[in-house]
Amino acid sequence: MLPLLRKSLAGWWAKALVFSLALIPFLRIAWRVYRGNLTANPVEFLQHQTGDWTLRFLIFTLSITPFRKLLDLPELIRFRRMLGLFAFFYVSLHFLTYLGPDQSFNFAGMWKDVVKRPFITVGFAAFLLLIPLALTSTAGWIRRLGGKRWQALHRSIYVCACLGVIHYYWLVKSDIRKPVFYGALVAILLVWRAVNRLIKRKAPAVAHTTPLRAS
Repeated sequence: MLPLLRKSLAGWWAKALVFSLALIPFLRIAWRVYRGNLTANPVEFLQHQTGDWTLRFLIFTLSITPFRKLLDLPELIRFRRMLGLFAFFYVSLHFLTYLGPDQSFNFAGMWKDVVKRPFITVGFAAFLLLIPLALTSTAGWIRRLGGKRWQALHRSIYVCACLGVIHYYWLVKSDIRKPVFYGALVAILLVWRAVNRLIKRKAPAVAHTTPLRAS
């Protein structure tokens, strides 16, 4: 069963399927815009939809490494960059919804919001941090930056996810169920990474101090 699954994940159609599934939320939003079915507060609806999907795709992206290792499916790594770029796609829509319908492209008003309203400050910071991650997501940039520097840069996705959760939590004020749920998922993924890194650091030390047995 596992070899068959691994072979399926390695196929070109698997990427096409993931891409198609990731595009569905955008198509649903576009259809509702076309039909004029955006609830009584269309701007708020668009902001919440695009913001939710940004956080979801950040979580999907962060989930790839744990699932890849726990399920012994190294082929999952093929989808991480795509999911990360979709997170940037949806956060860009989220930002444009705020800048356009909400602020009417008033950059001065937007900057006042960024400075004075903490939930917008952290949300804007998360958006800015995601820009270099999207721009350097190609193999060419990995070669230019070098593996270690590229990995160090892309670890800022953890910060983006945390800032996104804080942004959402401060925004909703009353019904905090969704941001708390997303925050719990992000926390689990970060704790898993921390524990996994600690185990990796201890393993060489244990191997080094273990005495050799006579054959």
